[in-house]
Order: sequence, then structure tokens, then C-alpha cells
Amino acid sequence: MINNKSPIKPRTISLFSGCGGLDLGFHQAGFDIVFSNDIEKTVEATYRHNLGEILIKDITEVDIDSEIPNDIDVILAGIPCQPFSSAGNRKSMDDHRGGLFESVMNIIDKKKPKVVLFENVRGFISSKDDKGMPMPQRIENELFEHGYRTYWKLLKASDFEVPQNRHRVIIIGVRDDVKGDFVFPSPISSSDLTVSTVINNSILDDEKFEVWPLSPQAQLLSSYIPAGGSWKNIPDDVLPERLKRIRKEIKRYRSPNFYRKFNLDEIMGTITAAATPENSGILHPFENRRYSVREIARFQSFPDDFKFLGDSIPSKYKMIGNAVPPRLAYHIAKSVLEQVF
Repeated sequence: MINNKSPIKPRTISLFSGCGGLDLGFHQAGFDIVFSNDIEKTVEATYRHNLGEILIKDITEVDIDSEIPNDIDVILAGIPCQPFSSAGNRKSMDDHRGGLFESVMNIIDKKKPKVVLFENVRGFISSKDDKGMPMPQRIENELFEHGYRTYWKLLKASDFEVPQNRHRVIIIGVRDDVKGDFVFPSPISSSDLTVSTVINNSILDDEKFEVWPLSPQAQLLSSYIPAGGSWKNIPDDVLPERLKRIRKEIKRYRSPNFYRKFNLDEIMGTITAAATPENSGILHPFENRRYSVREIARFQSFPDDFKFLGDSIPSKYKMIGNAVPPRLAYHIAKSVLEQVF
């Protein structure tokens, strides 16, 4: 432990807040979120309804002195992860994201919090900056130069009460004058986290049909797939030409598992922002549809009283898929609270 436990509520600012998954977990653990920011207008109504005020503005244009409070204990920063995703092209730090990171470091320099938290996708570990340096090392070097020692770990959400096999890289920077080493929370034993625990509980009537419809082609392909199955169950004569070509050279394509339907006794795979049936487990095991907004929110461990607002159903899938699971955030937050404050 770094320090004895304290009843204080650490003053926290949240950058790249999204709809508030990370913030909700920290709030539930006893942190006071005094400032939140995101550039995405579609998350504003949801964040305000559930968590409070949020400034919708490009972080590079936020005035650190006049718009961000002082006396800050913690900074949370989920820098956009798409360039690091294993599913996409991994860009270097020599792009707009480099400016975002610089803005965060400027805020850290001025506010001097005790703790800084960065989070990102698993692909972040093998991503490199514009000089070829692995990103975890780059972040560690940057934080060291700014007066912080760094601890990082790849955590699996299902180890922390989240019914989903999702991985996030968590990087903790602790200010040099805070004594002791930070220790990440250990996996905890949980009740049943399988698909059945999520979809077999009733959903409020006004949310039951909040579902993003499948395209006609996806609906046709899905109709051939049983629970626990995938595109491998679809007959050749029904497959689109592109998937036929992949099937013929499946080893070359590393045996992809498109159109996956997780069975009731399995733990759900990663919920993605795109919610595409081809590349994520977004398909309901028994009904020929995507999971509903509320169902995927449950897979992300959002409580049922957390409401997702907005006119666009696809935007709700996106904000949920981009979020840090609140229960994972809660357990990280508890560790920070117990060890630093």
C-alpha cells in the first residue's frame, strides 16, 4: 500500500469521457468528478443525464486555466484507441492523436494530480510511436519526465465482474512524491458471467425494442447460425463471394470466426463500437437480430438505471462499445483510493 485509507473524495477530471463508463466506476468508488470533457456531441445528453456536466469541446482548444478546475487529485484520460486497435491500421504518434496526448500532458503539468490514468485497447501494447518505440515505454518515458512513475497492466474485464471477455491496457502514473508502489487489483471470483445471466433477465418495456436492425444480407446469414456457431455453419451457396474466397483459403486468413453467436453458457466476446455482426459477437443466440441497446449495456456492466439518450440507435451502440466497463473501472478506482489517498 502507498498510504493509509482516507475518507476524502479525490477531486477528479475526466478527459475523453465518452458516455461515462470509466467515470461511473470512479464515482461509485468515491471519487468526485469535477470536470469532464469530450469532443463527441452524441454523448452529451447521456453523460449529463447520468453523471452531470460535461464540456463538449476539442481538448486541444480547452483553456486549462479558465475552464478546468484547480486542486485536482486525479486525471483520467482515455485517449482515442482506434489507431491502436488490432483490427485497424496502427498509426504512429505523428498524427492528430499526438496533439491530443500533448494536450493531456500540458494539463498534467499545470494541475499536478497525484494520479494519472490512461486506458486503451490491447493493441496499444504492440503499437509504436513515430520513432519506433513501443507505446507503453513511450508513455512511461513521458510520465517520468513530468514527475511520475508508471505502472501498467493488461486487465481482463471478466476478472472484475464484467460479463465479457474484454481486455484493456491500464496505465497508472503516480506522482514521485507519493511514497510506495502501486499494485493492480487481483482478479476476483464472480457469480455467473455467462450470456444467459445477461439476456434471461427481464428488460423494461420501453427498452425492449431498442435494437439496430440487421441488413438484409446479415439477417439471411444469421438465420443459418445456431447458438454457439459462426459463419462456418452457413452453406457455401449462401455465402457472399468475399467470404467464399476466405473459406477456400482459411489458413491464409488465420481461420477468422465471422458472425459469431455466443451460446448461453459462454462469456460474451468484446463488444465493439461498430457493432458489426461480421466482426463481433453482437448477434443474439436465438433471435435473428443484434443484441438490444440494454443487452449490450449489460454486457459492458452498465446498471439498468443508466440511460442512453439520443435519437440515433447506432450512436448508442457506438458509445457503449467505446466505453470502459464500469465494474472494471470501479475495481481499479478502489485500488487507487486505498493505496494513494
